[in-house]
Amino acid sequence: MTDPLLLPMFAHIALTAFLYVALTVVRAPKVWGIGARADEINSLAGLESKISANLSNQFEWPLFFYAICVLLISSDFTYHPAYLWLAWIFVGGRLIHSCVQVFTSNIRLRGIVFTINFLAVLGMWGLLVFGYLFG
Repeated sequence: MTDPLLLPMFAHIALTAFLYVALTVVRAPKVWGIGARADEINSLAGLESKISANLSNQFEWPLFFYAICVLLISSDFTYHPAYLWLAWIFVGGRLIHSCVQVFTSNIRLRGIVFTINFLAVLGMWGLLVFGYLFG
């Protein structure tokens, strides 16, 4: 039987893959010489640094998300359905965080969304440790 945690893990991988494609698209004009002359405009160039920074973010805190998911999937520990809810909250939050970071300059909103992601993964870890110690 397939573990339900694989779906949110795959969804985050799909988001990361999409960001790689988006970064390739916004870099393509520079690579192919489009927008190099003063009379040409590359309207996507302003997104390059934001997409690149967001892509880097996908390899920071999500590391702890993958670690907890792999531990849960590979152990014989019977886990609570809250793990799946928290996993989807994390992935949904990552998607919103990406949109906020790439399309706005709203640092406060980005921080709030990151906090939701952070707490979702921390909640997963807390449930595991609590279950291990007291379960």
